[in-house]
Amino acid sequence: MHDDDQGHTHGDPDPHAPSPDDAPPASEWEFLEKALSALLAECGVIEEADIQRMMNFTESRNPALGAKVVARAWTDSGFRDRLLCDARKSLREEMGIDVGTIAEIAAVENSDKLHHVVVCTLCSCYPRTLLGQPPAWYKSREYRSRIVREPRKVLKEFGTVLPSDVSIRVLDSTADLRYLVIPNRPGGTEDWPAHRLEALVSRDSMIGTALASDQNDK
Repeated sequence: MHDDDQGHTHGDPDPHAPSPDDAPPASEWEFLEKALSALLAECGVIEEADIQRMMNFTESRNPALGAKVVARAWTDSGFRDRLLCDARKSLREEMGIDVGTIAEIAAVENSDKLHHVVVCTLCSCYPRTLLGQPPAWYKSREYRSRIVREPRKVLKEFGTVLPSDVSIRVLDSTADLRYLVIPNRPGGTEDWPAHRLEALVSRDSMIGTALASDQNDK
């Protein structure tokens, strides 16, 4: 966990673009994935049907699932409290969402005075079971290093300008712990139904680089 540090002003490149020396191109990863899957199936370690089942499961996970969780937290204070206390249990028992057992997951809530933003400084640990695949910029070296050093400046480059009295807390995701940010609920939405609220929640707002807004591009 890192606190907001406004004392750095570096002319670093835009964090949206991954660094050229970051991870290999997607096509190379796809090639390696297919080769490994074929090898595991050939050796009898796993069946082709199991591989396809896992692929279908992965593809079914996307930011819309996380948006449902956020909308529920906005409209059900009891669920929100239980989610913040024990995310895995509340997701499984109250929403039927299995986040697996590889890593723990924690929900954090933004407020008028505190804003959370998530990074994985070592690689690209990310709550894939809730948000799907991470965006390219999340895995980039620029984002992973700069968001810790100068979070307010990086957020501004994403178009997220926070008042000076709002503290920024940078959360470092790890192989053992992933985070889901519950963004601030926009004003004037008190009577909105859940499906309309879900449309306000983007992937980036659940990472913390954006705010919940009807301008979000999901």
